Amino acid sequence: MNDSANLTQMDGASLQREFATRVCKPDAAALHTASGNFSAAEQRAAVAGALVWSAFMAPAASTSVFDIVAAGVLSRPGELAVADVEEAALPDAFWDAFANVLAGPAGGYDAGSITAAVASLGASVGEDFAPLAEAAAASHPGADDPARKPMPALISLQTLSVCPPDSLARTLHRMLVDNGFDPEVLDRESLGLSDLTPALRYLNTRILQMHDVWHLVAGYETTALHEIAISSFQLAQFGHNYSGMFLAFIVLRSHLGGGLGYELLMRTIAEAWHHGRENPPFMAVEFEEEWQDSIDTIRTRHGIQPFQGSFPADLFERLAAQPAAASSGA
Repeated sequence: MNDSANLTQMDGASLQREFATRVCKPDAAALHTASGNFSAAEQRAAVAGALVWSAFMAPAASTSVFDIVAAGVLSRPGELAVADVEEAALPDAFWDAFANVLAGPAGGYDAGSITAAVASLGASVGEDFAPLAEAAAASHPGADDPARKPMPALISLQTLSVCPPDSLARTLHRMLVDNGFDPEVLDRESLGLSDLTPALRYLNTRILQMHDVWHLVAGYETTALHEIAISSFQLAQFGHNYSGMFLAFIVLRSHLGGGLGYELLMRTIAEAWHHGRENPPFMAVEFEEEWQDSIDTIRTRHGIQPFQGSFPADLFERLAAQPAAASSGA
């Protein structure tokens, strides 16, 4: 695989030609080995291929694939196997869409645009993908029977503002107001979430409104590295298909860019994956009933351990600031 490919020049045909044969059910032992080999382009490509396969073709395999990848990255042994699941074929048009998202806008991505770009790939998957994604979401043990749950009510800033100063609600209120965040990240109606099948409708709605709550309770900061980390946590927790797509995109983009930062990226994903697997299921917690309590109280009540990654949460921001500091003589 050409690991020095210029992302802005790679079209769908060249991406498909170089990469499509790797997007298939992986061999567990080979994937485990490849996941721990950060410098070899062929091994990075094998890992990216497995993530693209589980995200865009075989969503029910995500847990087994990420278990293997995380174990390989962190040099952990285990009796691991890729789940034998149904898959949906990818149409040729998918590769054109994926190439466009990989290239990105001329000025680069911000948090909002990358979310919209990756989410748009869902329109290019195979015709048989939707029922597979619904079945995977409905059956994930951490999803807490989402197909039977009613759509959650909107979060009110007013409700949050009248809770005690040290409560989860007031901490969330400060986070939202100080950063200009929307209580639900993105508008659920404009996204068409009501048109989704029952399990996906509930889960996607719930994680939009709980994303910042999970940041606080699970110990993830609102930095670039920790947004990647919390995506891995969400995928581990309830099989969040968008998070799987986002991580596949991030890993493939790092690989195609020559592997810059690849080891840091994979270690963060692996650590957050294990964090999600080892903590209790957040989807089963009605956080609105605990608005009045402090984050420490909630963690103790549910046995939640905050994320402790190997790298500073703001590492990307520090690295981005270095050229500016150097040019100013700081």
